[in-house]
Amino acid sequence: MRYSRRNIRLTAMCAALAMAVLGCGGGDSGGDSGDGGGSGPLSGTSFAVGSKEFTEQLVLGQITKLVLEDAGATVDDNTGITGTSNVRKALTSGQIDMYWEYTGTGFGEILGNEVSEAPTDPQQLFEAVKKQDMQENDIVWTTLAPMNNTYAFATSQEASDEYGVTTLSDYAELVSSDPEGSSLCAASEFINRSDGLPGVAKAYGFDPADVPTTEVELGVIFTQVPERESCNFGEVFATDGRIPANDMVVLEDDEAFFPIYNVALTVSNEVYDADGEQLEELFSPIAEKLTTETLQTMNADVDVNGLTPEEVAQQWLEDNEFIG
Repeated sequence: MRYSRRNIRLTAMCAALAMAVLGCGGGDSGGDSGDGGGSGPLSGTSFAVGSKEFTEQLVLGQITKLVLEDAGATVDDNTGITGTSNVRKALTSGQIDMYWEYTGTGFGEILGNEVSEAPTDPQQLFEAVKKQDMQENDIVWTTLAPMNNTYAFATSQEASDEYGVTTLSDYAELVSSDPEGSSLCAASEFINRSDGLPGVAKAYGFDPADVPTTEVELGVIFTQVPERESCNFGEVFATDGRIPANDMVVLEDDEAFFPIYNVALTVSNEVYDADGEQLEELFSPIAEKLTTETLQTMNADVDVNGLTPEEVAQQWLEDNEFIG
């Protein structure tokens, strides 16, 4: 196996991030998959694959794992790491070799740029993030996918009609006129990120302290907001399949605050130097097929239809003849 010290480092990571990781070596199949190492362009190689903890990231992580295994590699499954900062630290420290990241997150949260300065053209944003991350952190951004998993505010049709809120400008007015009506459910990361609630409040001219905010896990939003139990509004991702399943209304970002959140596989330069050509050949055609509609369907298969991320990933890869 090419990276002989990885298992030692991963053991240390699991201990250090025990509170942050849903299951180090998590996902649906445990740690070292043990299924790779066969014939293929990556035969004899070994990789550690990571992801964040939410559904879309788990699906993307399983896509990565299955494709690498099909190409003959041995894969350590480290999907399900909680939060951008933790999965990013895992990548830059060498605990994992790759995971899928979003350009908007890369530009603002990871690289520290002002969100308002993000290029509005997807390719220009990608090139800016790719160049800066390589120069500053030795991280390679591979082929860009067309999907845009932007942040959004969503509400029930009932609340939208009652308060007359269909845009974020409408929401800002509601915060001023009826703070209790603007109650928000959101995950911890969104409540604190520059491209989350603080940034939205600054862009739309309201004080985030005036918003009754309940910190919840992302999945809870889709039980609380439609029923208006703890809040009338909630943080969502545009590709979440539970939005149409719950007949939720997504508020228009009429001031275009949120940057673009296209996704790309990010890889440590050390690994890319060794296997970049093969990785590009494997994942470029996959990235090109990852549209917003495709991810919304796959996310719904997990969150609405009850399939596992690995089942959804494998079926999609087989349907598109990427494995098998």
